[in-house]
Amino acid sequence: MSENVKLPSLWQAFLVLGGFLVLAFTFTALKIEIHLAIFGGWFLALLVGKMVGHSYKDMEKAITKGIYNGLDAVIILLAVGALVGTWISGGIVPSLIYYGLKMIHPSIFLLATLIICSITSLSTGTSWGTAGTAGIAMMGIGAGLGVPAPLTAGAVLSGAYFGDKLSPLSDSTILTASMSGVDVIDHVKGMMPGSIIGYILAAIAYTIAGFTVVGSSVADLSKVSAVMSAIDGMFNVSILSLIPMIVVLVLLTMRMPSIPVITLGAVLGIVWGILFQGLSPVDAIQTAWAQIPKNTGLEFIDNILGRGGMSSMLWSVGIILFGLGFGGLLDQIGILKVIAQKVEKGIKTGGALTVTTVIVGFLGNLFGSAMYVSLILTPKIMGQKYDELGYDRRVLSRNTEFGGTLTSGMVPWSDNGIYMTTILGVATLQYLPYMWLSFACIAVTIFFGFTGKFMWKANGQRSEPAVESAM
Repeated sequence: MSENVKLPSLWQAFLVLGGFLVLAFTFTALKIEIHLAIFGGWFLALLVGKMVGHSYKDMEKAITKGIYNGLDAVIILLAVGALVGTWISGGIVPSLIYYGLKMIHPSIFLLATLIICSITSLSTGTSWGTAGTAGIAMMGIGAGLGVPAPLTAGAVLSGAYFGDKLSPLSDSTILTASMSGVDVIDHVKGMMPGSIIGYILAAIAYTIAGFTVVGSSVADLSKVSAVMSAIDGMFNVSILSLIPMIVVLVLLTMRMPSIPVITLGAVLGIVWGILFQGLSPVDAIQTAWAQIPKNTGLEFIDNILGRGGMSSMLWSVGIILFGLGFGGLLDQIGILKVIAQKVEKGIKTGGALTVTTVIVGFLGNLFGSAMYVSLILTPKIMGQKYDELGYDRRVLSRNTEFGGTLTSGMVPWSDNGIYMTTILGVATLQYLPYMWLSFACIAVTIFFGFTGKFMWKANGQRSEPAVESAM
């Protein structure tokens, strides 16, 4: 890097970030694809990068590096698309919806969704896998029970992210601990107090919503029967259809690589489509790319059962690639670092430190367009301030996870926001108000910050961030 390179000024940082937000909201209002807004953000960043001394070649490398670092998310997205497509046409998802409608009472549905998705994500360590398996089934059950889709999606995401950030198997958990210089198990233990309190608060909220918003009056039994009859008439519903899901969950729990396991699940969906649904081998294989249109006579069920296939993910892949490149540019230029440095000067207490860390984590998702960008940048930006104030790095890792992981699904153009919207069929801003676990956990950790509860002081020794292993 040239010796003439300097950090951007505050106004230059706001030019890039403010300009990008103006583009994003304007394009959204005008119904112009958000891809173009993110692409436009590249050129704002390139302009400021040149102004502070970066060469175009270095910035181009930063774009490609940012995309390269997030390509695993793109591959997983495509693999999950194939899995959802074959699992629907193979009768796996329809069978889960059928048995769910038969067994789950409407009043406890939202609580059951939270618990089922929590267990799935805790055992597998993946929020994406949870949403693509248990999550999509719960969306179908909720539709059959008459539960508003955004409310169901909020419960799915709450359970998915609860397990994702607490499971030692989770990539986000390992990455956050590594970048913060904390042992993974110590990191999980550090998150437990805030996570458990937040989970209890969310569980109470979903239970109350189940009895007041949902309740037996909303769940029209004739509608439930119509959904079950429509599924039974189109698919060969069988308890054997649960086998592929069990196989995938067990393999993920055994810490087998995600991409091969999800792909194996898609192959099992093809096999089940041939053996149990009477599909020809060609049609069954084709569902991995594009879903066969469904016509049950119930539009809301057709919408759910019409999802999946790799082709349905290509719009999302485009946004993620542009977003990853933008995040790489921001990291190279030092945009978020400039803002954090300005804010850090006013940080004197644990409460202010906690709030700032959560905000920086959210900004990593908002402008980096990927959760991993947030989880890498936040400890790098905030770590020194925790050391100066004498706080243990477990506090840093907890606040980073709460600010990064729990807000990743809140940004419409982030990898998580795009994925969840595509899989669950609910727009980000529609399910956002119902992500009650995220709001509860963030509120609890801020409460800890201002009251000093679970704000552990450092013992004078800490390990250095294992940057190489994280990358």
